[in-house]
Amino acid sequence: MNVPEFIRKIPESTAAIIIFYFLFVNLAAFLAMALDKHKARKGAFRIPEAVLFLFSVIGGSIGSLLGMFLFHHKTRKWKFRIGMPAILIIQIAVIAWLVLFSGVELR
Repeated sequence: MNVPEFIRKIPESTAAIIIFYFLFVNLAAFLAMALDKHKARKGAFRIPEAVLFLFSVIGGSIGSLLGMFLFHHKTRKWKFRIGMPAILIIQIAVIAWLVLFSGVELR
């Protein structure tokens, strides 16, 4: 398997931290969706929508989307149906731009 040059330039410790961060924040976003759905069913105090979006913005957009569709939570609200995928697309675009066009080495 050919590994792109920019990935080979990332020190292993930095790569491990980045991977751990994204795994953690996506798991947290997923669990937040699950907890909010549970609270919605029980009529309990809910997690604010701003917090759910914050998880997505800080890197948990995949976990948020998985939680939305697995738990059928917030799927009727247009700002979630459009907003969460939009955040993911923007994050992918920013990463692609940094890697491909900015000349920044991920090191």
